Amino acid sequence: MRQSRQANLIKQMTHRELTAHLYLTQLILLMVSLIAGAIFFDIADILLRFKFDSRWVFWGVVNGAAVAGIDIMLMNLLPERYYDDGGINNKIFKAMPFWQIPLVALVVAFTEELLFRGIVQTSIGLVAASILFAVIHLRYWTHWYLMVNVIILSFWIGIVYEMADRLLWPVIAMHFTIDCLLGIYIKFGSFRKDL
Repeated sequence: MRQSRQANLIKQMTHRELTAHLYLTQLILLMVSLIAGAIFFDIADILLRFKFDSRWVFWGVVNGAAVAGIDIMLMNLLPERYYDDGGINNKIFKAMPFWQIPLVALVVAFTEELLFRGIVQTSIGLVAASILFAVIHLRYWTHWYLMVNVIILSFWIGIVYEMADRLLWPVIAMHFTIDCLLGIYIKFGSFRKDL
């Protein structure tokens, strides 16, 4: 029942409205990050997280490409209903100009990794950050497969964060790569239809 209401709401919204909601959500997450960062860390701690190490950034891109590749393979093997998020991703990315996909991917990767790795995981650990990351993806709550998928993804990103000595650029690069490649695939690719 909830799924059909969500799908109807998505159908009623324009691409522009969905994109505006996406940016608004990211702005809220950025504000939460800045407030929490100011409370729990001093500026030197936060700046340390932004040290750039090209080897780890490359590792983030490689991991992101692996995740996107696995996801695309599964999208084509599993029944379409496993990836049904109410049509949000299709509606956003199919109508989005190509140049905007990397921009959206960068905004989402930066804000979500700043909050969930830089603030939450650094403060209270990998498990809490991974659970909270899954919790904010509300549209996946009614889909067991998508929830499992986002929890595994969050742990994977969190492990890369720990391996990279808690540097943010590697996980931002990983998250960006995943979202950008999947956004491009959704825009130009096609899902295997259930028979």
